[in-house]
Amino acid sequence: MNTASATAEHTKTMVMISLMAAVICILGPLSLAIPISPVPVSLTNLAVYFTIYVLGTKKGTISYLIYLLIGLIGIPVFSGFTGGPAKLLGPTGGYLIGFIFMALLSGLCIEHTENRNVHFIGMLLGTAVCYLFGTVWLARLAGMSFDAALTAGVIPFIPGDLTKIVLALLIGPTIRRRLRQAGFAS
Repeated sequence: MNTASATAEHTKTMVMISLMAAVICILGPLSLAIPISPVPVSLTNLAVYFTIYVLGTKKGTISYLIYLLIGLIGIPVFSGFTGGPAKLLGPTGGYLIGFIFMALLSGLCIEHTENRNVHFIGMLLGTAVCYLFGTVWLARLAGMSFDAALTAGVIPFIPGDLTKIVLALLIGPTIRRRLRQAGFAS
């Protein structure tokens, strides 16, 4: 590969990582408060699943980390159009950290096979790890038992998150295929 094509490929990669970070920034703040829980329903995990389909594990995780840093400096990209270190250090911060591991686990399963059953299992495992981080964090910061945090921060979200996984399974491969055809995804 010559220098010009390597530079073009590097530029395309940076643009795609930035674009998918922007998608997470757009979908992440869209949330719905649940009256029984301090944890809002958001579209962040759906955006992360799409990001992994488009970019793969490493680049997709980098894209999520960019989103996390954007929110950490105070730009309102977290659920409910919030941002700043207080959100990351607050009761729902464990979920924000858990999304890193969700991206890694889901990405490994999505990136290495075309089998949608494996994709489903990968996204399910990634979500479970995110739930674990979030639940432990919520319990600690809110002074709740693990069971109470699980009831408040996970149980109400399972149907919606399963729906998001199914949407990602249905739409993600098509997005990836079309971007590959256009020369934007590898």
